[in-house]
Amino acid sequence: MNKNEIYVSTDIEVDGPIPGPHSMLSIGSAVFSAEGQLLDTFSINLKTLPRAKGHPKNMGWWATQPAAWAACRENPKPIKKSMKAYVNWLQQLPGKPIFVGYPAVFDFMFVYWYLMKFVGESPFEHSAIDIRTYAMSLLGKPYHLSGKANMPERWLEAPSLSHVAVEDAIIQGKMFCNMLLERK
Repeated sequence: MNKNEIYVSTDIEVDGPIPGPHSMLSIGSAVFSAEGQLLDTFSINLKTLPRAKGHPKNMGWWATQPAAWAACRENPKPIKKSMKAYVNWLQQLPGKPIFVGYPAVFDFMFVYWYLMKFVGESPFEHSAIDIRTYAMSLLGKPYHLSGKANMPERWLEAPSLSHVAVEDAIIQGKMFCNMLLERK
């Protein structure tokens, strides 16, 4: 069966730079059609990994974001159960899920590691779209000149992120869809 691609804009919150020694605290995904319609969202806060601990740099940053910290620590769920729920949600979506992130390399690293470790599979397989790299291509500029500060305002719908995973996933997903629709 050939499913249409749907774009799963995903944002995570973490307490360190890599999975394993550090934990993914929250995952939020917002699913968009190729036409830019928000179809569904998923959000869950996770318990921390056994024996993992927050990295001092990350924890110092979290100390400056008390509302976002409180949001990602509210009612954390067991990791394995959470990641299975995420896979089940992805599998019921009305299309082939394509991971989209900003930056995809960071968010995908954590999500993929958690999926493989706790579920044994990834509906995304081994691929993800990085929004900034896509912007670089559309703008015809070097990577260092393709960040949000150099993007046209018509792509941006919110000036800043809240650091609440699902809220940021929606903002970033809208930005990606604005870029995608402009390319068409």
